[in-house]
Amino acid sequence: MRAVGHAVESILIALNQAGLKIAARTLRAWCAPAGPGNGPAVRTVSDAQVEDAVRQLAFTMNAAGDRVLAPEGLYGRRKMLALIRKTVLPEAGFGAVDRAMRSLGLNGVVRGRRPRTTIPNPADKRAADLLNRDFTAPAPDHKWITDFTYVRTYQSFTYVAFIVDCFSQKIVGWHASIKRDVELVDVPLRMALWRRGHEGTPVGRDQLICHSDAGSQYTSVRFTEHLHLEGIQPSIGSVGDAYDNALMETINGLYKAECIRTRVFHDGPYRTISDVEYATASWVEWYNNRRLHSSLGIISPTEYETAHYADTEPVAD
Repeated sequence: MRAVGHAVESILIALNQAGLKIAARTLRAWCAPAGPGNGPAVRTVSDAQVEDAVRQLAFTMNAAGDRVLAPEGLYGRRKMLALIRKTVLPEAGFGAVDRAMRSLGLNGVVRGRRPRTTIPNPADKRAADLLNRDFTAPAPDHKWITDFTYVRTYQSFTYVAFIVDCFSQKIVGWHASIKRDVELVDVPLRMALWRRGHEGTPVGRDQLICHSDAGSQYTSVRFTEHLHLEGIQPSIGSVGDAYDNALMETINGLYKAECIRTRVFHDGPYRTISDVEYATASWVEWYNNRRLHSSLGIISPTEYETAHYADTEPVAD
């Protein structure tokens, strides 16, 4: 038709009037010979690769064959970029990750406010604050922090207590109970001590400080005597001051935001304490061994401790 004087635009006008809408640039791109100048833009290709990587890391398949959010789907832009560069695409850019997450409807989890759970007993004698808001440590098992929060279930309130190592922010012990008693905070201590011994790094006497708030469970005679028998120095912050145990408050907030308020670790409502225990165990395993921590250089607590011991262990002759 071009040979008899018909241009591309005039033909397309006639086709559009007939209901077949085609743009001139679409027709020219289709008719153009294949070549490097006629392929998709570099950004289009890279964005598609990054979106595929985000989809692969942020979603998984459940037992029913449905696509559900994976724990890594809780990351925001910065950690998702670090994960993609670490595992799939070392050259991925922040803008491409941002566009991919917006395309997939991912925003990262947002923490909420933490309710008050521990009630101090003004009659109890409390240990001094040995940390003074310094939550850094030169090595593992020098400073532990502990606290508990609660989860609503159909059956009752479930209280979950954690113990965290300040050096690596690793959760070394935890326990869930429907009772807010001394056993709630004493079980994580026994678990943490056993775990360190099981890992081959037992806690030495008089090397560890265990810091908590002024809750009556932590100032009880039983818990204080347990610390004394294990050679652990107790440390307790002031009453009503969350900053004295700020790192533990942060981790409690992460637990509620990432584990309890999402369906990543438990699909559906929490009916009994067993549901809470199952979800918490899955979250702790992910938190310790796979979750990327900004304060640790975008690696997991387990990797951080492994690197520490690799540098400090003596070399065999």
